[in-house]
Amino acid sequence: MTDKRTDSLGQLIVLMDQLRVDCPWDAKQTHTSLRSHLLEETYEVLEALDHLDEETGKGTEHLKEELGDLLLHIVFHSRIAEDRGHFDLEDVAKEITEKLVRRHPHVFPAENESEEAKDMDQMASTWEQIKKKEKNRSSVFEGIPKTLPALSRASKVLRKASTLGINQISVEIEPKNEEVFGEVLLGLVEWARINEIDPEETLRVAVEQYVEKAKELE
Repeated sequence: MTDKRTDSLGQLIVLMDQLRVDCPWDAKQTHTSLRSHLLEETYEVLEALDHLDEETGKGTEHLKEELGDLLLHIVFHSRIAEDRGHFDLEDVAKEITEKLVRRHPHVFPAENESEEAKDMDQMASTWEQIKKKEKNRSSVFEGIPKTLPALSRASKVLRKASTLGINQISVEIEPKNEEVFGEVLLGLVEWARINEIDPEETLRVAVEQYVEKAKELE
């Protein structure tokens, strides 16, 4: 019995093969030339998610379209790499499949081993430790792009720290809901503007200082 998902993906791969040969624009593209397009499509997926109502399903057609555009870039970059003899889409799919199996030992235990399902915090910690070992990293904080917006990087760094049981941040403000939290953040940005402080750069510096302290505890 054939899998329609596989069939549809195969059709996209064949189409990309043809475009790389017959379309002058597609044929000349490189990993670098597609960077801005990839970024734009990623943001369009995020915007589609912002307008998605998971309860009613409103917005799913838009999300489907934007995910297709993003999928095209994965196939496109894989084909460019294949043309250069580096890797192909099969290699990409195989690597992520193997990675997911390794990082879910409670679902796919190694031979002659068994690992019971854990709570979410324990599973997150196991995931980070496996990832750290795979990447041959000395810290779970390695690999978090410093080019991320400061707020996104801060959130990711603190999430990584939580998997290690590190908690150095004292929370003095406790908004009662997301709306109030957003207002507090906006108010802090306004305070920074009035006092001629760059909130992005200030938070970036604070995150880097936190990472250095967390690494010592790690």
